Formats: sequence, structure tokens, C-alpha cells
Amino acid sequence: MDSETVTHTGEQTAYIALGSNIGVRERALYDALSFLHGHGQIHVASCSAIYETDPVGYEDQPAFLNMTACVRTTLQPDELLKAMLAIEKQMGRVRDVRWGPRIIDLDLLWMGETSWNTDLLTLPHPRMGERLFVLVPLADIVPESAVELHAFVHHALGTLDGKEGIRKWSPCKWPSESGLSASLGD
Repeated sequence: MDSETVTHTGEQTAYIALGSNIGVRERALYDALSFLHGHGQIHVASCSAIYETDPVGYEDQPAFLNMTACVRTTLQPDELLKAMLAIEKQMGRVRDVRWGPRIIDLDLLWMGETSWNTDLLTLPHPRMGERLFVLVPLADIVPESAVELHAFVHHALGTLDGKEGIRKWSPCKWPSESGLSASLGD
């Protein structure tokens, strides 16, 4: 296991994709980060810039704001997913149209060197290599020390250029101990 995977006993690094395309989209992303960080066993370590992206799948809807976050957690993958689903529900997420409009969407993409395959969760996320709205923000925050994920992201980016609309919206205003994102005061 590389140093990115486990920071101390029982703690793992995980990467989460966040998206919103209804309501005050940017506020929803920061609210979700706050809920994640407020969980007793989840620490938001850094986040990517925010990108505005064209919808994929169901296209008759507003553009999304997307970003990724690196978190450290002592939760197991299924427990982290349950916490993420609870945050979506708390924020008013409604699931009536697949890939449809949503106030918030949280997807667990990668967790250390964990492979996971249940009815509720597959890790690594099976479609993350197909979506620029995931890969571009992930490239912002995945360090070279996370060798396998870093290589995957940069290889997949080379195969998808130009296939989806994505535009940088703003830098992340979440405080980061890693220095990869701006502070809230900036």
C-alpha cells in the first residue's frame, strides 16, 4: 500500500465526485463538503476546482457544476456510501429520472487499494474512466504518490478529450491542508 492509502491506523483515503444542477449549484457543493467534513469519521482533505459541465445521459436539463474531493475516513466503503446517501437525502436529493436533475450527487469513486463489488457499490467506480466531468477534477487533486489512480486518471483523460463539454467555473474555496485549494478567505 502506498503512503496515500493509509495515513494512520484504520484511516483510508477516498475520492468522491460531487455534482449539482438545480438550485444554487455552487452552494450545494460546499454544503455537501461541510456535511461530509462534519461527519465524525470523514475529513475533507482537499478538493478540486469546480467545473461547469454539459449533462450526460439525460441531456434535457441544466448544466452541472462538478468537482471532486479527497477525504480521509475510518469508515468501510459501504459505510462511507451510506453516509453519502444520507447527506444526499438530507439535502433534498430526489431520484425520479436516471441521470436527471439533482440538487446534489455524491459518488464514491476510489478508496485506497480497495476493490468492492456488492449490489450497492462497485469500487473503483465502473464509469469514472468514461466521464470528463469526473476525470478532469480528479486530475486536479490526485497526487503522483497515488500511483495506480494517478496513472488511471491520466491515461483515461488521453482517451476522452473533446467528447464532453467541460469548462472551469471557479477554484475551490474549501480550506485545504495540502495547499491544493484556496482558503475560504481568499
